[in-house]
Amino acid sequence: MNLTSYMPVRIISGTDCVKNNSDVFKSLGKKCLIVTGGSSAKKSGALSDVTSALDKCNIEYSVFDEITENPYTEDCRRAGECARNCGAEFIIGIGGGSPLDASKAVAIFATNAEMKHSDIYNMNYKNEPLPIVLVGTTSGTGSEVTGVSVLTNSDNGMKKSIGGVYARVSFCDYRYTCTMPYAVTVSTALDAFAHACESYFSSMSTDLSEIYAEKAFSLLAEGLEYLYSSKDIPDDRIREILNDASIYAGLCLNITGACFPHTVGYALTEDYGIPHGKACAAFIPDFIKICAENKPEKSQRMFDIMHTDKYSLCRMITELADINITVSAAQLEKYRTRWVDPVKNFSRTPGNFTSDTAVKLFEKFI
Repeated sequence: MNLTSYMPVRIISGTDCVKNNSDVFKSLGKKCLIVTGGSSAKKSGALSDVTSALDKCNIEYSVFDEITENPYTEDCRRAGECARNCGAEFIIGIGGGSPLDASKAVAIFATNAEMKHSDIYNMNYKNEPLPIVLVGTTSGTGSEVTGVSVLTNSDNGMKKSIGGVYARVSFCDYRYTCTMPYAVTVSTALDAFAHACESYFSSMSTDLSEIYAEKAFSLLAEGLEYLYSSKDIPDDRIREILNDASIYAGLCLNITGACFPHTVGYALTEDYGIPHGKACAAFIPDFIKICAENKPEKSQRMFDIMHTDKYSLCRMITELADINITVSAAQLEKYRTRWVDPVKNFSRTPGNFTSDTAVKLFEKFI
């Protein structure tokens, strides 16, 4: 039996879960800082539900709504300063992966005033972070249930993750995802599939992570097929399926960590502005082929759960990702110097995946 796992987040799910569980906020303090991006928190209705719950509990709040896509470390530091200035006792993150990931860093900066923005990557802080509550508005990040936060270094523009910072509570209501446009829905769904797929074949996989991954596969089979065949905004039923899948995918990823598609995908986001989910998905077909060679029985299990085959699945992922870029020889050399073995996510990948292998995968974009 291999059930090694750690996931301390209290998950509260279902329609109107914020409204119906407003008492949760009372135990965290009398003042908080809400961390969001520019619009999704408002459009989805999540911000209104949260502030209504806080008003009901007589909890004061301030809003920091300057978190951008692929959040910058300096913005997180500024938000932490804002939290100190308003006397926040806890942090509420509302939005997609960027505000949720940022909130974890903000909670650290809030209690450690001496930290510079780049110090976050050292994770060597004196004081414990403020408690965190997360409310997701997309179906892909998994940040609600992981300890990972992916941040963009304000000094060099490179994405890098920190780990071990969990929310105290995460609210998961699929209704908040219903305002996502088609392109964002596709990208976040691909991100969820990347989480489940990379976790499933990771050298760190466990019995429990595989159960979560297989549950995600069973849901994503219908969700991805709908997005692929209809090319249209999904109805509420598919929205709920995709949202559930993203949480299961996050749960398995929290146990195992990611493999190479996430690491190399960061480069597509940084240098070409490809959304994170699609950037990871650009390399998922390569990952599936490697896994089929090295773990054929397990690969067939995934195909069976999703009622598909290797060729059909890879074609669907490739067409949904729709990557159209040109990589120069100079960029290839940049990546060669960036990924110096051993790379943690490469070592988790089946087979002998090295930095040279990663660079070679980019040749398809030349």
